[in-house]
Amino acid sequence: MAYCRVSNAEIYYEEVGEGTPILMIHGFAPDHRLMSGCMEPVFTERNGFRRIYIDLPGMGLTKDYNEISSSDNMLNAVLEFIEAVLPNQKFLIAGESYGGYIARGIIEKCREQILGTAFICPVIIPNKEERTVDKHKIMRTDEQFISSLTKKELEDFKSNQVILDEYNWLRYNEEVLNGCKIADEKLLDRVMANYEFSFKVDQLEFEKPSVFLLGRQDSVVGFKDALDVINKYPRSTFAVLDTAGHNLQIEQPQIFNTLLNEWLDRIEVAL
Repeated sequence: MAYCRVSNAEIYYEEVGEGTPILMIHGFAPDHRLMSGCMEPVFTERNGFRRIYIDLPGMGLTKDYNEISSSDNMLNAVLEFIEAVLPNQKFLIAGESYGGYIARGIIEKCREQILGTAFICPVIIPNKEERTVDKHKIMRTDEQFISSLTKKELEDFKSNQVILDEYNWLRYNEEVLNGCKIADEKLLDRVMANYEFSFKVDQLEFEKPSVFLLGRQDSVVGFKDALDVINKYPRSTFAVLDTAGHNLQIEQPQIFNTLLNEWLDRIEVAL
């Protein structure tokens, strides 16, 4: 547990393990627990990777971020963090949702340092109105369990998950909701008003081992828009998982772990 001072924030981060660095970037509103919750199980029997979990400005325990008001500012803070913590080093990125959008910004700014990327339900199109998404659909429900939740808990759970059972609730509550509860709503609103980068991403092919994990029932960013960038990632696996929404890492943990391990296998071969 540590802090890294950059020009517009004091970024909180946690490190686990040694070896090839992987920068873990969570989505919009949660904190690093979203990424550590799904990524650490991947490394229970795997060594050689230094996992770096950050809290983006306005989220988690990151402090002194009042000058940040756009995704450009957010990206610059992360780029400064990389410069400070991983100076002139090559590294991997794993980004979920908005973190996947930030990851694509990092690729545009320091492509040569990046050894590969993992995208979990990534934001492809920043403008929500322009995304290709289906209506939210619940795929499986444990009626007995959900009767134990409060009305507020159930409403939140039903609007975000496609599998409603105890396992999914416990992980969703711990890894997603707990981070959202401490997010700075004013900061999120400022950034949301300037959500799109001032530059284009995916302008050149990224020819390093990558993986895109997409939820067939993801009603937040969808899966179809990601397929439009498939030619920009010629070394990437694209997987569309059924019975998986925007938190597919929780809803399909076995497939998630398998595909992440396969990605890391390809990384190790490339290294």
